[in-house]
Amino acid sequence: MAKSDHKRLSSKHKIDRRLGVNLWGRPKSPLNLRDYAPGQHGQRRKKPTDFGVQLMAKQKLKGYYGNIGEKQFKKYYVDAVKKKGDTGANLVGILESRLDAVLYRMKLAPTVFACRQLINHGHVLVNDKRCNIPSRMLTVNDKIQLKEKARTIPAVMEAISSPERDVPDYIEADHSKFSGGLIRVPLPDEIPYPVQMETNLVIEYYSR
Repeated sequence: MAKSDHKRLSSKHKIDRRLGVNLWGRPKSPLNLRDYAPGQHGQRRKKPTDFGVQLMAKQKLKGYYGNIGEKQFKKYYVDAVKKKGDTGANLVGILESRLDAVLYRMKLAPTVFACRQLINHGHVLVNDKRCNIPSRMLTVNDKIQLKEKARTIPAVMEAISSPERDVPDYIEADHSKFSGGLIRVPLPDEIPYPVQMETNLVIEYYSR
């Protein structure tokens, strides 16, 4: 394993351990071996306050989508509030419409972080034009495709053939053409989270 790959893996495992959950449902997560936080005091867990529970719910949701920065994540919350309907459903709908999230759901890379790297390196086309912005918001029927030279990257081949995840119903993915997109914005109960996401607590955190 390359040094950079090992570093990224360690970083993801650190997020898992800090939050106390196997966030992406990966078999190599350290949470499969121990279910406490890192550090010498990791096993001494105090009962969290309401604020602590809300903060943990927010960190879990942010972390799942690739550790999105606080400023951007709060903007998504503000956008979700402005939309009609349930704020929590709106928030996860926005998160699932990000280019890196849709690429992940299409199974064209093994992790959200790997999807972000593919996009940053210019390997992804949106409507036949190169896009290097992982946070780009997609609309229904936007066409996503991997460029030719990215199709033989081992991580891409591994993700497509992996039995760990399925492509959800709200995503179109043609692995023979390395293309697809968002069919519709999903409802919260359609999103295949490996752990329970408490969006109501995230909303409570920001509306304090």
